Amino acid sequence: MQYSEKVMDHFMNPRNVGEIEDASGVGTVGNAKCGDIMKVYLKIEDNVVKDAKFKTFGCGAAVATSSMATELIIGKTIEEALKITNKSVMEALDGLPPVKVHCSCLAEEALQSALWDYAQKNNIKIEGLEPPKDSDHHHHIPNEE
Repeated sequence: MQYSEKVMDHFMNPRNVGEIEDASGVGTVGNAKCGDIMKVYLKIEDNVVKDAKFKTFGCGAAVATSSMATELIIGKTIEEALKITNKSVMEALDGLPPVKVHCSCLAEEALQSALWDYAQKNNIKIEGLEPPKDSDHHHHIPNEE
């Protein structure tokens, strides 16, 4: 299985690992079947993501995609943050092996889930944000485009 240098770099030296005390939003997504669990913490002020941290229990690709996803989201407005998809995470990492694409989908879901948590806590509606799916029951098959 070939990983790009960027994937290896983020796996060996993941950015933004840890927790944020009193985070604005926290999202946890997991897929018990493959054992990957991601927890993302966001600090949001004035509609901008000031900080993001994550804890990921999973394979190297799961760690790398969480790391890259937090890198991508810091400094973005909430609207921009919503546009971070598994595709943008994968592109930023110069691609992932096909069997690991689901890890980038998890990273996207974790970000969205943390944003949803933030919206719920502050009683705001974020345009275009959907409630997190019940992650235990759905098996995510990436749509081929």
